[in-house]
Amino acid sequence: MSYLRYSATHPSIPSLVDPEDSSAELRDIRSIPGGIAGLRRGVLMTWVRRLSLCTSDILAISLAWIVSSVLQQPVQSFLGVKALEIHLILALSVSLCLFSTSNLYRSGHCRRDYPGIIKAQSFAVVLLLLVSYFYNPNQFVSRAQFLGFWGLSIIFVCTGRLVIDQVTHLLRLRGSIRYPAMIIADRDHRGRAVDVVKNEQRYRVASMKIARALDRDRREATFQEMQSLGIAEVFVAWDAIKNRMFLGQRFQALGITLHVIPVAEDEILRGANLHTLNDHVPCVSFYPAFISGFNFWLKRAFDITFALLFLTLLSPVYLIIALAIRIDSPGPIFYKQTRIGLHGNPFNVWKFRSMVQNADQLQDQLEEMNQNKDGVLFKIKEDPRITRVGAFIRRYSLDELPQIFNVLLGEMSLVGPRPLPIRDVEKFKQHYFIRQDVVPGITGLWQVSGRSDIDNFDDVLKLDLHYIQNWSICLDIGILFRTFAAVLKKSGAY
Repeated sequence: MSYLRYSATHPSIPSLVDPEDSSAELRDIRSIPGGIAGLRRGVLMTWVRRLSLCTSDILAISLAWIVSSVLQQPVQSFLGVKALEIHLILALSVSLCLFSTSNLYRSGHCRRDYPGIIKAQSFAVVLLLLVSYFYNPNQFVSRAQFLGFWGLSIIFVCTGRLVIDQVTHLLRLRGSIRYPAMIIADRDHRGRAVDVVKNEQRYRVASMKIARALDRDRREATFQEMQSLGIAEVFVAWDAIKNRMFLGQRFQALGITLHVIPVAEDEILRGANLHTLNDHVPCVSFYPAFISGFNFWLKRAFDITFALLFLTLLSPVYLIIALAIRIDSPGPIFYKQTRIGLHGNPFNVWKFRSMVQNADQLQDQLEEMNQNKDGVLFKIKEDPRITRVGAFIRRYSLDELPQIFNVLLGEMSLVGPRPLPIRDVEKFKQHYFIRQDVVPGITGLWQVSGRSDIDNFDDVLKLDLHYIQNWSICLDIGILFRTFAAVLKKSGAY
């Protein structure tokens, strides 16, 4: 899952306090009436989980030591004591300390960090060998026993954790042992936040609040409710927290983990890389899209090669369509319209004319019939402006064929986000313009995923962003093949 995480135990989160908020005094949870009781209910499962993991590790390591000892001839203890318990206590102490310092008892994926377990246990065995050697170098130590202990302990510890993980997963599917969580988001973004939390399958949504629940005049009541419900973790939509980052320390003081998750228009965050600089400074990096530098010219060479191939193979089709348009209705064969391309620059896109001559003037009269939900795109079924030949060539997307010339001129690509008319772009929300950072295309994921059947531009944007972030020549070729299939099926075309 891709969201920003601010942990109540993270030492690198700076102390941010709202200077205008007279109630921003950070009170320790012990100073809040009922705070300890509320916290206990919220963290009880955390301690149960840690205790379960620790108990499993103790049993696994003990069993590994006993089995490896039984399989070897008894030898003089390097501590001068033959008691098996002394060996075992030392082995357990070293292993559990290393597991703890390696964060193998923390929540989330840490308990499933099997490479980390192997590394920590291997280091523990090496330490035991060093201790045995330096304590009494003249005393014989069974290295075979240590080797057997090393292999068996790794197998038993990983097996124990795997069993705990599977049992935990089954119990959570039945609604048990889930952390109580609160979601703070406006109603428009609440659905996405709920989906993110539910997909984790380890939380129980105990309460949902609107973004204003964190305003100065409401936050105290919100924090009190968190305490009364025993909330362990809070999920806040990006738009509800971005101007309130001083609240991070408040959540820390209350012992509550804060998660900030992106809302629908923040899909671009999926391309971000969250990491640290200098081992302690949190940083979010956005790397350039793949369609740049050498890849841009590789894509350009691909476009020119296949554009020339299409022109050669389809030249008879061009002539037949041009003749049919001339016979069917008065007007020019080609239709020229200004579209918005790379970096918002306008250019003229060419198509075979599929409508009457004055189609642009008639569009204002048909705006009320627009079937696109957000009004960004203009799409209506059975458009009265379409001619008879126009209906046929639009059904099979043959009206787009002249755009091959736009490809050769460098104004378009064979595959990419569709260039839209000025009328559509003028209705863009700010985050829609990210699609203008690449060369527009004749076809794209939008076209092969339903074309006109997609009536929400946010869905179009998601497809465009997926293409931009995952571009490859193989993806372009795959989209071209899917385009041919979609054209033959006439899916979403009108």
